[in-house]
Amino acid sequence: MAIVKLLSESARCLGLKLNEEHRRAFGIYYGELVAWNEKFNLTAITDYDQVQIKHFLDSLTCLLADEDLTRTICQQRGVRAIDIGAGAGFPGLPLKIVCPGLQLTLLEAIGKKVGFLEHIVSRLGLAGVEVIKGRAEELGQDAAHRERYDLALARAVAELPVLVEYALPFCRLGGLFVAQKGAEGDAEARAAEGAIAALGGVLRRIVHLELPHLAERRSLVVIEKIAPTPEKYPRRPGIPSKRPLKSQ
Repeated sequence: MAIVKLLSESARCLGLKLNEEHRRAFGIYYGELVAWNEKFNLTAITDYDQVQIKHFLDSLTCLLADEDLTRTICQQRGVRAIDIGAGAGFPGLPLKIVCPGLQLTLLEAIGKKVGFLEHIVSRLGLAGVEVIKGRAEELGQDAAHRERYDLALARAVAELPVLVEYALPFCRLGGLFVAQKGAEGDAEARAAEGAIAALGGVLRRIVHLELPHLAERRSLVVIEKIAPTPEKYPRRPGIPSKRPLKSQ
């Protein structure tokens, strides 16, 4: 399929190599995404070229956030990751496809999207993936998930001062939160400095990216968990977005 070829070539430009099994899985993923999107609003992006660059390749750039983490999740089993506001599975599922040993939790609040996630995980035969219908504010207070993850991921969910309150409670000490952002990543990181510190994190780096065939610049904001998150965070549903920590 053309989508597989373009994705493979574009991934190679970023130093990422896809094998035949990866290409097969992404081909299935694309077909199911488009088919389901005719019934449910999963994504506004369904064009062949745009899906492989703006969804699949963009998701895989999370592997460029930290060399040590990438080496671990690609070569070892048991690394736990949570994708917050997973939507149609980005960035979590593309990462799972290329790093099958990853133990992945997909957290999504919208039932139709949860249904698609359950379907595509089954269709691709992916083991070690848990799909949860719920909100980060509630799951982040659940002892089974709080500070249990090596890696938290989020893309296009909220501005960073809000997003860190959703994500950092899930990270274990020494774990990382990787937020996928556009060109505004630097400005959002500055605005979130107070929230990051209050939640037990520290900004480690911002990785600036230019994707093949995409004019818009992308960035990865990489935050490390260095202290326990105070028990009062995350606050109850709706409060982080209404009263971001930056304004308190």
